[in-house]
Amino acid sequence: MTVFRVWAPDHDRVELLFGDDRVEMTPDQGGTSDGWWSTTISCDADADYAFSLDNGPTRPDPRSAWQPQGVHAPSRLYDHSVFAWTDETWHGVPLNGAVLYELHVGSFTEQGTFAAATARLDHLVDLGITAVELLPCNAFDGRWGWGYDGVLWYAVHDPYGGPDGLKQFVDAAHAKGIGVVMDVVYNHLGPAGNYLREFGPYLTDAHTTPWGPAVNLDREGSAEVRRYIVDNALMWLRDYHLDGLRLDAVHELIDDGPTHLLEELALAVKGLAAQFGKSLWLVAESDLNDIRLVQPRESGGMGLDGQWCDDVHHALHSTLTGEVDGYYVDFGPLEVLAKALTSAFVHDGTWSTFRGHHHGTPVPEVVPGDRFVVYLQDHDQVGNRAAGDRIALSPGLRRVGAALYLLSPYTPMIFMGEEFGAVTPWPFFFDYPGDLGKAVLEGRRAEFAKHGWKTMQVPDPQDPATFASAKLAWDVQDAELLGFYRALLLLRRDRKELSDGRRDAVSITWDDKARWLVMTRGDVAVACNLSGDRQAVPLPGSPQRVLLASAEGWVFGDGRVDTEGESVVVLELSH
Repeated sequence: MTVFRVWAPDHDRVELLFGDDRVEMTPDQGGTSDGWWSTTISCDADADYAFSLDNGPTRPDPRSAWQPQGVHAPSRLYDHSVFAWTDETWHGVPLNGAVLYELHVGSFTEQGTFAAATARLDHLVDLGITAVELLPCNAFDGRWGWGYDGVLWYAVHDPYGGPDGLKQFVDAAHAKGIGVVMDVVYNHLGPAGNYLREFGPYLTDAHTTPWGPAVNLDREGSAEVRRYIVDNALMWLRDYHLDGLRLDAVHELIDDGPTHLLEELALAVKGLAAQFGKSLWLVAESDLNDIRLVQPRESGGMGLDGQWCDDVHHALHSTLTGEVDGYYVDFGPLEVLAKALTSAFVHDGTWSTFRGHHHGTPVPEVVPGDRFVVYLQDHDQVGNRAAGDRIALSPGLRRVGAALYLLSPYTPMIFMGEEFGAVTPWPFFFDYPGDLGKAVLEGRRAEFAKHGWKTMQVPDPQDPATFASAKLAWDVQDAELLGFYRALLLLRRDRKELSDGRRDAVSITWDDKARWLVMTRGDVAVACNLSGDRQAVPLPGSPQRVLLASAEGWVFGDGRVDTEGESVVVLELSH
């Protein structure tokens, strides 16, 4: 016998649609179950089913685990206990010391499936990755998309391989010593296939977000909405054996209640980690530069394990490319990059020209650098450019940028293909139907036109060719660059100074006019020549030997290293 339950408050009649049968459901009574309906029937373990509210149309289960025919179709039962896991000895991967790899399943390989991604795991092992971060894999409308417009948060996108496909990928990754983290979106629902509001007050007009009404976290009915989110987070970690979650745009989780949802999530995940005796963690994306996200609850913080740090990206990008428009306006000078490499937040209460107000909070020295995830590229910073173009750098500056963030005191994240100099763009793409797709395209082109981009420079997101252009070309690789990335990560692993998250043990010297910068971590110095000319870069100690160099021709002497233009040399020092 199978029990079916659904939360549908304020409805007079709820029916379970099972084949040609319509089964009346009965309301649960009292306590925390108010608004829940249930029924028990005999059926196959993989039967299809749906719900009808007040004699309305067929709707999938809000907690559906499987949508093999898409988000508009009936749900299919899925038993999590059946899968034969082989990772019993896996105890997770701690955020401290981790090296992440951001991967979009649909464009990582030509096939765009979990199975095809599994076949590439050896590449990640050889690279030195400790955890893969998957872009959202919950069910969304259409065959392809970024995944951030999910509408059924409990279901795995079936074209990727469905729930079994994800489990097989995670199991295989763990067997190779690689953790798996999932990007989850709790701040909004997609525009196509979103039926949750028909079931209950999942959204509220009391708050607004860039995507419309906010998810209801603090108004009537919010207790069950919060439960829906917390249960979902625990499902990914428990039933799919994921090692952590990346929480998308938490600044749009508007919660005026006594306990913020993020605190509730942090407590629930810590409890699950204790129950299973493994490392589980939560990392937030936020544009607030608010250190409270990663401070302990006992100190008035949210208790999360880490957060993305766009300021480090912006400082690196502006320094290396010279771009200083838009949100890069306050970045560019080496002094700003030096602050980013030691303080994480450049805007830590300082004036933000782009925002027009003071922004951010200071980062106390006791907060370790590994709490901040940093990157030279990521899905947002590439995909939200008009043409989805990757960072354009000379071979030398590309290696300088890689060395600075991969050997920084932070938790580094490589964007798929970056390590071998991928030439494929990663533009915005989706598979929305008809008029909705046209409306999104028009809005996107109008937005970029404000910033001087010609309309046709913005690819049509719903054109299949746009999606096809985003697929990694594995047969076009810069072998020397790939070797350099591998060497950097091997060095990071082997030298304890480079895997230590202490920011107070990092010192930066620089000369903006001569265009050189040196990042020193213990007995290791990362000397960067950002100019086009050969020059002597002064060192804060006596060089003993070169650990890694991006170009030949270096010569070190007393307290300096002579380098070719646009190059980086990593040296061991004596002080």
